[in-house]
Amino acid sequence: MMNVPNALTVFRILAVPFIIALLYFPNPTTCLLATVFFLVAILTDLADGFWARKYNQVTNFGKFLDPLADKILIASVLIMLVELNWIPAWIAIIVIVRELLVTGLRAIAADKGQVIAADKYGKMKTIMQSVALVPLIYHYPFFGIDTAQLGFLLLLVAVVLTLYSGWNYLYGFYRIWGD
Repeated sequence: MMNVPNALTVFRILAVPFIIALLYFPNPTTCLLATVFFLVAILTDLADGFWARKYNQVTNFGKFLDPLADKILIASVLIMLVELNWIPAWIAIIVIVRELLVTGLRAIAADKGQVIAADKYGKMKTIMQSVALVPLIYHYPFFGIDTAQLGFLLLLVAVVLTLYSGWNYLYGFYRIWGD
């Protein structure tokens, strides 16, 4: 059960408390360290999937834990950014509610023997959220770039993708089970 891809996924979850703890004391150094932890965590998401497919190490545990780790990482950072008043709460609410809704739809589908796989919009949403969170976590100017403003603009794009991909899942679910 604990192969390299699953260990990378567990690492991603274990990185969350370090990111949050660093953000509790925001200054350029702690935010830089939190950004590095976040980037490493995001890269483990890419690495675990690649490794699992390449070396045929896909497990049921990994199929369950990998998307959960992503949700824990993204939701925790969003909540912390709300706590710091760096983003408005409505953004975190939209993202988290969408994740809960899609997870619920997938559970219902699985109960009926169907799989609702991640589509390209869901993948684009995850990438855009991750890209937006990097400058938001750092928060301080970087070579004259207002990273907080850049991150916020990117996060607004991610919210649009979040809403669209959520709608896409709802519509697909309704088409299959809309009776």
